Amino acid sequence: MGSISSEESFDQISEQLESYNLSADVSESESSSGFSCRRFDRGGSSSLTSSPPAGSEFVDGASFKARLPVMLPVVGGRHVVIPTTKAEVSEAEMSEIELMKERFAKLLLGEDMSGGGKGVCTALAISNAITNLSASVFGELWKLEPLSPQRKLMWRREMDWLLCVSDSIVELKPSLQEFPGGGTFEVMVARPRSDLYVNLPALKKLDAMLLSILDSFHDSEYCYADRGVVISDNDGIEAFPSSSTSEWPSIRQEEKWWLPFPKVPPSGLSEDSRKRLQQCRECTHQILKAAMAINSNVLAEMEIPNAYLKSLPKCGKDCLGEGMYRYLTADQFFPECLLDYLDQSSEYTTLEIANRVEASVHIWKQKYSKRHSLRAKVGKSSWGGKVKGFVGDIETTKVLAQRAETLLQNLRLRFPGLPQTSLDVSKIQHNKVLHLTMN
Repeated sequence: MGSISSEESFDQISEQLESYNLSADVSESESSSGFSCRRFDRGGSSSLTSSPPAGSEFVDGASFKARLPVMLPVVGGRHVVIPTTKAEVSEAEMSEIELMKERFAKLLLGEDMSGGGKGVCTALAISNAITNLSASVFGELWKLEPLSPQRKLMWRREMDWLLCVSDSIVELKPSLQEFPGGGTFEVMVARPRSDLYVNLPALKKLDAMLLSILDSFHDSEYCYADRGVVISDNDGIEAFPSSSTSEWPSIRQEEKWWLPFPKVPPSGLSEDSRKRLQQCRECTHQILKAAMAINSNVLAEMEIPNAYLKSLPKCGKDCLGEGMYRYLTADQFFPECLLDYLDQSSEYTTLEIANRVEASVHIWKQKYSKRHSLRAKVGKSSWGGKVKGFVGDIETTKVLAQRAETLLQNLRLRFPGLPQTSLDVSKIQHNKVLHLTMN
């Protein structure tokens, strides 16, 4: 190829470059089957690795200020276009994206961040994630005051992340659709599962109500102070007692020495403030009852894990103890009298009684189902008295299971705030059904 040395040739090349049309180059590249690669030399000359198009000439890159457009290879009949500028992402959005990646990576690995394959199932991972998120947002909320905007944003954002899995849990339902020209036909339409369709909106509504109640405590007539701290104000100096000198209605509150102490005006709260607090208390209690009802229904739908059944003793008497077993097997059974007889001085002892009674229920239910199936297999036989005694044992086992179940129900009615029993914890730990975790 010849070299370019005169000003006249340089002006001619400049005019050609100014009249360069990108669309013409695109059509030329699409029509040509070959691909030419161009190299620019600093010495004022240029060379081609393949035959150049007619009329194409090149100039020294140092003396030419206009920047030539770079043409990328043709892929699938089209040019690959790479934007010269990327969309700027703020640091807050980047941190939120990284946090979301971390959360979903932990769920996918089953909380085993080492990647060793020892993680838990997805249902338990999501259940633990919701529990940990609730503890981090509401665990240190000791005062009647609005939730901070940061915590409220974190709660709503991460709950949306965890619950987005429910969008893929659907069931097919038949639906009628009409033809444009008339007539109908039946198709299967994907809809959310019936339990998710009912429970999730209800839980979201309860959550919104609870947050609105917290937001209502913005202008209160009282304040809080740490226990044992002396505060000086216009009304004088007042020392707030510590947990060792104050009397509380329960042992659990005596142990919580870190709880702040409410300080009210010397004249007490106004009548409007008292009514508002009472109304909020009743509304919160109703929210708790509704949430616990949904939770108990979902736990009842879960299957009893085999690990729990294998851990039970073989005899219900060993599980209950001599005294409780004697009351259950008496001719006259009064559950309220038995509850009055049992030691319920603390939450720990009450929960232990509930665990023992619930274990005995499932022991006797297992025995009843096994003996009932064996009786159905045996049917009518010539065993005579043996079969008659065997049938009596079946009925006794059934009656004991019913009495123990009645006792457990009365215990839960007497203590509605009783924590989860060993069976409930075992169901949550061994649950592998994803939609039950989100209810």
